Amino acid sequence: MSQQIEVGSNIGEISRPSGEAGIGTTKHRRWLILAIALIVTAALLAWGIRSRIRAGRTLRTETSQVAITPVSVVSPKQTAAAQEIILPGNVEPFINSPIYSRTNGYLKQWSADIGAHVKKGQLLAVIETPEVDQQLEQSLSNLNTAKANLALSEITKNRYEGLLKTNAVSQQDADNAVGSYNANKAIVEASEANVKQLQALQSFEKIYAPFDGVVTARNTDIGDLINSGSSSGVKTDLFHIAQPGMLRVYVNVPEEYSQGVKVGMTAGLSLAEFPGRQFQGKLVRTAEAIDMTTRTLLIEIDVANPSGTLFTGSYAEVHLKVPTQASTYLLPVNTLIFRSAGLQVGTVRDGKVALTAVTPGHDLGDQIEIVAGLKASDQVIINPPDSIISGQQVQIVQATLPGDAK
Repeated sequence: MSQQIEVGSNIGEISRPSGEAGIGTTKHRRWLILAIALIVTAALLAWGIRSRIRAGRTLRTETSQVAITPVSVVSPKQTAAAQEIILPGNVEPFINSPIYSRTNGYLKQWSADIGAHVKKGQLLAVIETPEVDQQLEQSLSNLNTAKANLALSEITKNRYEGLLKTNAVSQQDADNAVGSYNANKAIVEASEANVKQLQALQSFEKIYAPFDGVVTARNTDIGDLINSGSSSGVKTDLFHIAQPGMLRVYVNVPEEYSQGVKVGMTAGLSLAEFPGRQFQGKLVRTAEAIDMTTRTLLIEIDVANPSGTLFTGSYAEVHLKVPTQASTYLLPVNTLIFRSAGLQVGTVRDGKVALTAVTPGHDLGDQIEIVAGLKASDQVIINPPDSIISGQQVQIVQATLPGDAK
């Protein structure tokens, strides 16, 4: 019995160190797990902090990049030595004349209708003038009477002058005879002038073409009452005759181009009825004065038309090549900045905006001439934002050719 107790005591003594070792192992595992957890937590925390720092840096980079305004630029285009302008023109005949009558009467006949090509001196119409005929007959009778009286007074004058030499008549009677002769002579001259006037009026019964041309209008017919062109009543233009062999084209040139058009320069005419074809003309004269109403310069261009291809009264587009200034550039209109400081454009220099004042020239629609303020090497911003200011950082994202800018 005592032996068993001792054995149990020994067993108890032996089992205590084994329990203590298990407890130590458990504590060690706990510390290991805790350390691992701390390490993982620290790693996660470090990774998160690093991600935040990296995201912050990326955000700052992107923010700074977004803060720099992206712009497209275009280079100024040098204008050509001569700029072609297209202006409306009116085609008119070299000579265009309405034909009136110089005597009153009724139209007896006409011999030329519209479209007829007539020669100078060709008979166009005949007018009946019975009143003029009667007046002419009366004037002829008066002239004959005056001539008879003149002949009698001449005989009397000669007789009295012969008798005066022998003192058969008084000087008074001789002077009366001479005076009577002179008076009758004056009456004859007046009668002759009246006859010539009526003969001239009678000659106007026949109307002739004043020059070679084409009858473009006939405004009368047989039996119409004709009023002379010199009367105060309603005047009747019997015919219109035009000379289309040489045409005059009148063009109103805007004032800004007036200094560039010179006598002797050539011009091209385009008409809708001749697509793809251009007729050549020559500038022969200008008005040398600006019309104060339209602010234009009237010029005349002569165009040869020997075959009559072109019709008078046509509308034509006249192409003129006007010399330009050597320092003139072309820019798209969407580069302009309109502010209280005046017309400006934005140029890019060393990555920054420089607002430049410019002087405009001719407005060509989608483009505009710049006559001062630009250089050929400038990079001009297209569609600049309203908020753009000088010194602003910008980034060029696209350089556009002048012909591609819209």
